[in-house]
Amino acid sequence: MTETLKLAGRDLFWPPADELTEAAERIRARLGDWPPTHVNWRICLTAPDDVNGGDLIVFTDLKQSSEQHLEQIARWMTQGAGVIEAAAGRAVLHLGGVRYQLEGHLAEDWIAALAAFLDCGFDPHDALVLALAWRDGDETKSDDAWPCDISRFPRVAGLPDAPAQAFAACPDALGIYAVLPTAEWVERVASFGVKTLQLRRKTAEPDELKREIARSIAAGREHDACVFINDHWQAAIDAGAYGVHLGQEDVHTADLHALSQAGVRLGLSTHGYYEMLTALHFRPSYIALGAVFPTTTKVMPTAPQGLARLARYVKLLEGVVPLVAIGGISGDVLPQVLATGVKSAAVVRAITEAADPASAAQALQKAFLQQKV
Repeated sequence: MTETLKLAGRDLFWPPADELTEAAERIRARLGDWPPTHVNWRICLTAPDDVNGGDLIVFTDLKQSSEQHLEQIARWMTQGAGVIEAAAGRAVLHLGGVRYQLEGHLAEDWIAALAAFLDCGFDPHDALVLALAWRDGDETKSDDAWPCDISRFPRVAGLPDAPAQAFAACPDALGIYAVLPTAEWVERVASFGVKTLQLRRKTAEPDELKREIARSIAAGREHDACVFINDHWQAAIDAGAYGVHLGQEDVHTADLHALSQAGVRLGLSTHGYYEMLTALHFRPSYIALGAVFPTTTKVMPTAPQGLARLARYVKLLEGVVPLVAIGGISGDVLPQVLATGVKSAAVVRAITEAADPASAAQALQKAFLQQKV
């Protein structure tokens, strides 16, 4: 048993289910040490009389689609509870006003596995992904039974069609990836020899934005560097950019087909397993994994992932798609980040707020070289 494993003393299932608790403990004992979960979720096999914000109410009969049933789900959600409908290779989680749809394998022990992954601190939508990647008996095959075979993972349903062809490839090892606020910074850092850069210009008038993008792209060509444009995908296409970086919400609004046809590389942000699967659906050029550490450069939708999760993500996706670690990464922690096996790390303040940006960039690049030795 791990030191953080305290399932038996908790109200883990409703109604109480000794066999499920025993199975959850057995699985949890093979998943390694994780910080204590911030929410003691209770998995309800029947609807409790008093629903609370830590309840996940499970239905295994998806035929219940009456208007009354849907109204009941809506009421539970307003009380902070979540609802999982699962049957016939499909699981739908309703939580926080969001509907998470997955298609994949439902093992006999999937509910016990769900409880175990929740205890590892994963949010319900990511814990559900892992539960569908679980196979009965996995806990008997290895001291570390964490799912790491991408072919076993479910797929996200209900997504827009992906472009007919995958996005253009970019280097598997992008190295130091400098995320910069202006074209002037892109020009400076490109001159330091950094080969992967991103212009993240959040506010600018249309004409000024065009000039900033054009300058950034020109700097990339001059210094043989890969320059990505954050968010402004249409302007990036018009200017002939090497690549574009988008957030999860942008895949529903950006014209990904136009980006693909233009040969523009695509990077997508992710903050956990569910978003990784969403990103993989669109076959991007790379996936960003974060935020690894707390960051002040933007408001993050999730808590910091940490190095242990990053290592799991890299093990799952290495060789599948290029990966970029992002979020709060400084020169002090970069060696620990690289020790997870990730081949690229995005930095912001580590360069732009350094007393000597050129020396800071050189030191960051040196860390990558040392990692290869």
